[in-house]
Amino acid sequence: MWKLRIDDVDPPRVAPGCIDSILRSLEGHGLHWDGQPHYQANHFERYQEMLEYLTLSGHVYFCNCSRKDWQYSAIYPGTCRSLQRSVGLAFRFKCADGTIAWEDRSCGTTQIDLSAEVGDFLLKNAHGIFSYPLANAIDDCDMGITDVVRGADLLTITAAHIKLQQALGAKPIRYRHLPLALNSDGEKISKATHAPAAAVEDAPETLKRAFHHLGLGVIPLDNVRHMLDEAVAKWSGGR
Repeated sequence: MWKLRIDDVDPPRVAPGCIDSILRSLEGHGLHWDGQPHYQANHFERYQEMLEYLTLSGHVYFCNCSRKDWQYSAIYPGTCRSLQRSVGLAFRFKCADGTIAWEDRSCGTTQIDLSAEVGDFLLKNAHGIFSYPLANAIDDCDMGITDVVRGADLLTITAAHIKLQQALGAKPIRYRHLPLALNSDGEKISKATHAPAAAVEDAPETLKRAFHHLGLGVIPLDNVRHMLDEAVAKWSGGR
């Protein structure tokens, strides 16, 4: 079973029509999800409830710093941590010293020093927008997610998710981080690098390239359902 979650936690940044485009693209590539899509914009009350829980349990502090205040630091330097503010514009998770470790299903034993590599990360910003780590950690728990497969560029974010899951008392999740698909310039193929959208009419060819990237060998062009069935059989048999 796999579930579809729409990360629309920041509604002003959601372009008109983009969600419908995502749904059509998934369906056109034979990727049919179970149940109704989970829209994060419908769960703000839940995120606020769990933010208050984390605050009361001592994992959160208030922050009034702008990005300009720490523009010369790679990570937030914890300026507001020692001020013990009773109110503030933003909420940050207080990262303890030490590493977060897990057995990644692709990368093997993985260790991230959260305080050094991520720092005290935002849970809700000064504009009232809940953060990606907070919303996803809560959703993973509430939706009963057991396995997550994502790109290797999100290893440090995964460490933040695991730390939040521990603070929320959630069950551990199994993770697999895959190598990134890169363009000819060595950049990740993504919207940020102006990669074109996956066209539904080219779905078989797109799937063929994706399966090759995943190390599944050659899967002949066919209708998308047959290609996916063969790819799933190879993936399950080889892992």
